[in-house]
Amino acid sequence: MRLEGEAQLLRVFIGESDKWQGRPLYEAIVLKARELHLAGATVLRGPMGFGKNSRLHTVKILRLSDDLPIIIEIVDTEEKINAFLPCIDEMMGDGLITIEKVRVIRYSASDANAGA
Repeated sequence: MRLEGEAQLLRVFIGESDKWQGRPLYEAIVLKARELHLAGATVLRGPMGFGKNSRLHTVKILRLSDDLPIIIEIVDTEEKINAFLPCIDEMMGDGLITIEKVRVIRYSASDANAGA
């Protein structure tokens, strides 16, 4: 796959404890993106954050949280991102989704890493 130039960055903001069919929601979203051959996905775990209810989630020792913020970032063409949105909509309860235009400078994988 070759991806250069104009693309879209899809960001999905959810909680670590969110589930879809018994598995972590972030895992379900990434596996679905892979199944649909999107260019790539990354899951980021935040040490602190809050959402629409203003409840603070943090890793601080005195305020242990079992629902830290999770951000899933997926970059691909506008067409593929738009086709993927209904899948995420079906999986998500609470959360935030954003899309922004990005310019892909480099997207490559060597053949040596193809099986890794």
